[in-house]
Amino acid sequence: MSAARCLTELLGPRPRLTLVIAEAQVAEIWVEGRAPLITIRDYDWGETDPEPSRDGDGFPFTKINWRGPAWALGLSLHPPAKETSMAQPDLKHIPLDELRISKLNMRHGRKKPDVSDILPSIRESGLRQTLLVRREGKYYGVIAGRRRFFALKEIAKQTGETPLVPCAIMTEKDAASAIAASVIENVGRLPATEMEQYQAFKRLHDEGKAIEDIATFFGVTELLVRRVLALASLAEPIRKLYAEDELDRETIRALTLATPDQQAEWLRLIESESERAPIGRSCKAWITGGTTITTDKALFDLETYEGQVTADLFGEHGVFADADQFWQAQSTAIAERIEAYKAGGWADVICLERGAYFHRWDHVQCAMEDGGKVFIEVRHDGTVQFHEGQLTSAEARKRQQRSNGEGDTVPAEIRPEMSGPLAEYILLHRHAAAQASLAASPAIALRLMVAHAMAGSALWDVRPHELRARKDETQASVEGSTSVAALTEKSAQTDALFKALNVNPALRRNGDDYRLCELFSALLAMSDEEVLTVLASVMARTLEAGNGIVEAVLHVCGTDLSAAWKPDDVFFDLTKDKRAINAMIGDIATLSLAESCRAETGKAQKQELANRISGEGCEANPDWRPGWMQVPPTRLVEGAGSPPADAWTRIASLFEAGAENASDETPEHQDAA
Repeated sequence: MSAARCLTELLGPRPRLTLVIAEAQVAEIWVEGRAPLITIRDYDWGETDPEPSRDGDGFPFTKINWRGPAWALGLSLHPPAKETSMAQPDLKHIPLDELRISKLNMRHGRKKPDVSDILPSIRESGLRQTLLVRREGKYYGVIAGRRRFFALKEIAKQTGETPLVPCAIMTEKDAASAIAASVIENVGRLPATEMEQYQAFKRLHDEGKAIEDIATFFGVTELLVRRVLALASLAEPIRKLYAEDELDRETIRALTLATPDQQAEWLRLIESESERAPIGRSCKAWITGGTTITTDKALFDLETYEGQVTADLFGEHGVFADADQFWQAQSTAIAERIEAYKAGGWADVICLERGAYFHRWDHVQCAMEDGGKVFIEVRHDGTVQFHEGQLTSAEARKRQQRSNGEGDTVPAEIRPEMSGPLAEYILLHRHAAAQASLAASPAIALRLMVAHAMAGSALWDVRPHELRARKDETQASVEGSTSVAALTEKSAQTDALFKALNVNPALRRNGDDYRLCELFSALLAMSDEEVLTVLASVMARTLEAGNGIVEAVLHVCGTDLSAAWKPDDVFFDLTKDKRAINAMIGDIATLSLAESCRAETGKAQKQELANRISGEGCEANPDWRPGWMQVPPTRLVEGAGSPPADAWTRIASLFEAGAENASDETPEHQDAA
C-alpha cells in the first residue's frame, strides 16, 4: 500500500447521519438514506451482567440491539441547563490560627511548599490577594492560597504574632465550586518552574533589562531573579536533568556554584554505573572542597615551596599540610599574574574576594582591544580561574548607550509604562484576537503547528525520539538499518529547505519564542507541498516507540517490513525462547519438522531456522519474516505476552472493519422492545 494513499481510500467515505426532527424530538435516524441497525453498548449494565461482552481494553458491557423508535433513545435537542454561578463570598479578616488546609484543596496532604520566593514580599507588604476559605467545623479550610498560608505561618513563627488574614468565605454547601476554585488556583496561577522562569528572565536580561526591572515586571523579588539567572552558569545537560525533575532544588542550587570542570566531573559521576554523584548538601560540600587543598591547585612552582606537602596514597595529588602557608604562596603567584595581565595591555584586572563566585550570566564577552577586563575567581579549595575578556552587563549597556549617542549617563530607573495587571490585560486581549484569527486561517495555522512541533513552547512539550537501546548490538543493528538511512535522507532534504532560508532546522525541546517565530517565518515562505514534506519528516522524528501508534502507522501506510528488515545475527542472539523458535520453524517449514526439533537445544533450532532462510540443504526462503515482523503482527506462542501483537490488538478495531465484532466473544443479549 502506498504511503500516499488518501484516508478516504483507506477507511472509506465517512457515513452521513441524518436526524429527522419533529416536535422538538428526534423522530427518525437515517444513515446514508437507510434506517440503520442500532447497537447499544451499555457499560452500566455490563458491571453486573453475568455474561458481559468486553471491549478491546477488557471493560465489560451489555450489548443491546435496539428495535424501538428513535425518540425513545432519549436524544434531546434542548441545551443543557446553565451552570449556576458561585455565590459571592463574604470578605472577612480571620486569625491565622483558625485556618487549616482544606481537604478539598487540590494539593492537600502534600509536603510543605517552598515559599522563599514570596516570603520577602508578604513580610514587607502583606497579602495582596485574599485567601479563599470555607467553614469546616470550628476552623476555616483554605481552598485556594496554600503557599500564601504557609508563608504567613512562617512569618508568624518568626515574629511570635498571630496575624489577621484577609479571606473570602465560601458557603459550606458549595463543595463542587470549592474544588473547581482550587483547581483554577493551582493550575492557572501556579508559578512557572525555575527553568521556565530562567528562559523568560534570560530573554529580558539579554535585551538589556536590569535585574530590578525584571523583578518589577514579573512582580517578584530581585533575589529570586538573581537565583534563577544563576542557572545560566550550568551546563545544558544539567539544566535538562533539572527540567525533567531528575534533580532536586538543593542540588541544582549547589551546582550553580560549580566551575565548568566541576560540572563536567559531576556529570561523569551521575552517568557512571560504579561511582556515585554527590546530591543535596553533600553536593555543595563537594563543590566548595572543604578545607583540603591539593597540590594541583597551586599556581606556583612546587619545587620552590618551602611548606610541607602530605602525600595522598589513594589520590593523584598531594595535600598542603598548612593552609595559611599555601595561601601566602598562592597570593604571591596571583599578584604576579595580575601584573603580567596589565603589562599585556588589559584595561583592568579585578581579583574577586576569596569564595566570591564569578557569575557568567551577569557578564558579556568583550575583546581586550575593546576594553575587556580580566576577572580572577579564587575558591576556598585553592582553585583559581581567570576569566579573560569580560564586562559586567551594566557596564556593557552603558558603553552601548554611549556609542548610540545617548549620553554618558544612564537614568537611575526607568519605570515600565504598564503595571503588572495592565500588562496582563493587554496581553490576554491580544492573545484572544490572535486565537480568533488563527482559527480562521487554516494554512497559517498549519505552518505554526509545524513550527511548534519543531521548537516547542510553554504549552508544547516537544522531544525528538532518541535511539537508546539497552544493548550496544541492538543500537548498532537499528542504526545500520535501511529504515534509519531512509529517514536520514528525508530529514536532510527537509533540512535543506530551512538552510536555503538561513534558518537552523534542528529540533529543539521547548525553545524560546524567537526560535519558534524563526521557524514559522521560514515555513510561511514554503509551498503547501514543502510544508507537508517538513511535517511528515518532523512527525517521523518525534514518533513515540513501542506502542499502538507505531502499529497504526505501519497498518495505515501499508509498510513492507520485509524490505525494511531481515533476520540478522543480533536477532538470532537475542531470541532465547524455545517455544517461539520452534513456532518459527513450523511457520517457515512444516509442523512435523518443528515437532521433530522440539527436543533439540535452542541453538540447534536457531541454526535450523537460519538454514531454512539461506537455503542450506533446502530451498532458500529469504523473504520469510516471523509473525513479530509482519503487518499486522501476530504472536508465536498462544496466550503468551507479545508487545507488538498486544499493541495491535488494543487498537485494531479502530482500523480494521469487522474487528469489533470479532472481539465480542459472548452471545448477543436480548433485543430491546
